[in-house]
Amino acid sequence: MKTEIRFLLAVVLMIGVLVITNLMFPPVPPEERPGYVPPDSAQVLEGAPEAGTPGDPSVPPDLPSEGLEVQDPLAGVLGQGEPEVPGASEEAGATVTVEGPLVDFTFSTVGARLVSARLPGFPSFTTDGPVQLIHPHGAALGTTVLTQSDTADLSGLNFLVEPADGLRLTEGGGPRDLSFVYQHTTEPFRYEVIYTFRPDGYVIEVTNRLTGLDVDWVLTELGHGIPFNEQKDRDEVRAAAYVINHQQQGIRSVLLSRVDTLDIEEGPLLWTAFKSKYFLLALLAGEDEAEEAYLGGAVVRPTMAENQASVAVSQAVTRDGSVRYRLYLGPQEFSRLEALGSDMQNANPYGWKFMRPIVRPFAGIIIKILGFLHDKLNIGYGWVLILFGVMMRIVLFPLNQKGMKAQMRNMAAQPLMQEIQTKYKDNPEKLQKEMMKLYKEHGFNPLAGCLPMLLPWPVLIALFFVFQNTIELRGVSFLWLPDLSAPDPYFILPVFLGISMFLLQWVSMRSMPQQNPQMKMMMYLMPIMMVVIFFQLASGLNLYYATANIATLPQQIYIANERKKASAGPPLTMSDAGT
Repeated sequence: MKTEIRFLLAVVLMIGVLVITNLMFPPVPPEERPGYVPPDSAQVLEGAPEAGTPGDPSVPPDLPSEGLEVQDPLAGVLGQGEPEVPGASEEAGATVTVEGPLVDFTFSTVGARLVSARLPGFPSFTTDGPVQLIHPHGAALGTTVLTQSDTADLSGLNFLVEPADGLRLTEGGGPRDLSFVYQHTTEPFRYEVIYTFRPDGYVIEVTNRLTGLDVDWVLTELGHGIPFNEQKDRDEVRAAAYVINHQQQGIRSVLLSRVDTLDIEEGPLLWTAFKSKYFLLALLAGEDEAEEAYLGGAVVRPTMAENQASVAVSQAVTRDGSVRYRLYLGPQEFSRLEALGSDMQNANPYGWKFMRPIVRPFAGIIIKILGFLHDKLNIGYGWVLILFGVMMRIVLFPLNQKGMKAQMRNMAAQPLMQEIQTKYKDNPEKLQKEMMKLYKEHGFNPLAGCLPMLLPWPVLIALFFVFQNTIELRGVSFLWLPDLSAPDPYFILPVFLGISMFLLQWVSMRSMPQQNPQMKMMMYLMPIMMVVIFFQLASGLNLYYATANIATLPQQIYIANERKKASAGPPLTMSDAGT
């Protein structure tokens, strides 16, 4: 197979990877979503116990309502009750903040719920402030409890909070607790929620303690998804999803734009998460109770807003009346997610579903290499991408050399192959026999030149998804580029990429004994097509490919010279083939 044909096939594959992305994941047009279930619906989930009947603790309870205040939420489960008077602040709905080096949290005393989580180190491209992980109308961590006889929504209870003025976490400091306590006025029911923070991480350890009430399950609201924080809504729509990791079935991701009916994700689950393009809001099973270190399941329902969904996670209450879990609210940094365990680093899937078993291992290795170069060499990510592009060409050099030798053998045999095909065109059996003899005696294979070219493709595909979704490149400037995760605003890199591709093809075609007019036309057309495609992709991706092309140029010149020498030698004859 000629070099130009192999090159064309490779380019077509690359174009397919880029174009199919737009075809397979188009943005969802705004429209009223069928199957919407209002938040205050009285619908009871299939299998959940009805009020006043013995319950089944193996089935997750119904979702809590969206209201901030509940007149008498405990009347059903306690048999009586009075509306509780606000405690710490003399009014319902007071907020308390936890300020830290990495995350600033805001909690409401109503329901002890999380109403805001901002990341000071990551600017939002949709507002003037930092990235926000909680929707304004989708507070997280509201709870509903399920007893043997009924369910109770506790997200409207008013809690006392300690310390009342919140927390300020200092870098290098130890863990700090923020405690919310609700005590019923006439019954011995007490509900305590303890949030434990560490200044050096994005994880909150949560403990819920319920006393005076025989509770089987607790259902915790995860919220409605992550607000859009990126420049292009299209990118956010394609990335916005809820993700679950089933203990037996593994990881599954569902786009929020496709949630249009009530759904129950049956457990046991290791974690449940909302993801955006670069950030994650995840609820993980607790670590300190081995026999309860899983989540019972998740309840998913659509909301009125597009690209949002309500997700609630169920957990069985332990013998001491507690529920423990961890909450991660932060960037999708590979090393941090990997440290959480339970395969959390794969919450952001690289590649399409049928590709992931192959692409994921390469993506993980690539991310680790980029992080290693950045941390150990103490250089910016722009230089890391340049260095990585050169390294990849060095690593792939043996494969290219092997392919080059196979090409030269095949080129030398082309006249003889044509002669055999002409001589035995009316005798297919004899033709096949003579061709196999030719392959065997001269040690070449028509596909040998293609195989070394195809082997790097899993790496190239992984690179595409890594550079398009890696948080480490977000907002990182390099030379004239304001953001390596965004397209080049001046289109310099895409044009340079096209020029480098043209040079590679020009050098390769110069060594060809005969130049096909169609291939010569493609030499001019393909770089233009690549410029059109790459100008809207991440500038970091453009920088890597342009560097790789330039690093390949000396090797291509060497291969072209060797090809010229081979073509100048004596051609094979029929006698050489034993015919």
